[in-house]
Amino acid sequence: MNRAAGSHSSGSPLDRIRVVLSHPSHPGNIGAAARAMKTMGLSRLSLVNPKCFPDPQAVARAADADDILARAAVCATLDQALAGTVQAYALSARQRNLGPAAMPARAAAAEILASADQGEVALLFGNETAGLSNAEVQRCQRTVFIPANPQYSSLNLASAVQLVCYELRLATFAGRPPVVTRTVPFASPLAPHQDVERFYQHLERVMVSSGFLDPRRPRRLLPKLRRLFARADLEVDEINILRGLLDAVERQSCRLGEASDDPENSGPK
Repeated sequence: MNRAAGSHSSGSPLDRIRVVLSHPSHPGNIGAAARAMKTMGLSRLSLVNPKCFPDPQAVARAADADDILARAAVCATLDQALAGTVQAYALSARQRNLGPAAMPARAAAAEILASADQGEVALLFGNETAGLSNAEVQRCQRTVFIPANPQYSSLNLASAVQLVCYELRLATFAGRPPVVTRTVPFASPLAPHQDVERFYQHLERVMVSSGFLDPRRPRRLLPKLRRLFARADLEVDEINILRGLLDAVERQSCRLGEASDDPENSGPK
């Protein structure tokens, strides 16, 4: 785990962004930060003089993101953690007279990604208790803040990491990140024209046989139904369901008709 921070070449800008935690005091926060990163597609973690690392609490809080902990770079100084970066962003809730002007996280996300197109970028988070010192902020080219409640702006370290990584993911995919699911897709392909037309013919036949539609006075019933189903963009599965329903109605109508024609069912009982 004790590797120095170094260059990392990848096609994705998220892979060129390293999250740097300066002097984290609780190993659980390190693990939770790793988990927050992995859920948003970031994988580069650097630690500057962590109080307790490696540590079982970090692994426990990381859940299935312990691979990020295993690759984490542990650095003796902030300069070592920032080595090789073309831009560094300090995350701080405090307004400061010294250092670069502050940007809200959402606005900063696009700039961070643009910087990552040019090379390695660092996001610097401070200690849980004291945050970042002025000297640490001045090592960075930009300051980023999360627009929290001004009466209570204290965020947990891992929560701050999660929010910034979320903004970066949204910006990476223009607000529409890909959705990955292990569930069976609910939708089916759109039904082809010929299947839809056969459904309309089937529907008309059942409506006529049931007495719902008088073919001599159809009025606008069929065009209205066509417009209704056209808005639904009928899928293959949906056509099959509707045709199955119409088949069931026809079978029931036939059984009722046969029962009424049966001589045993006529006359006094």
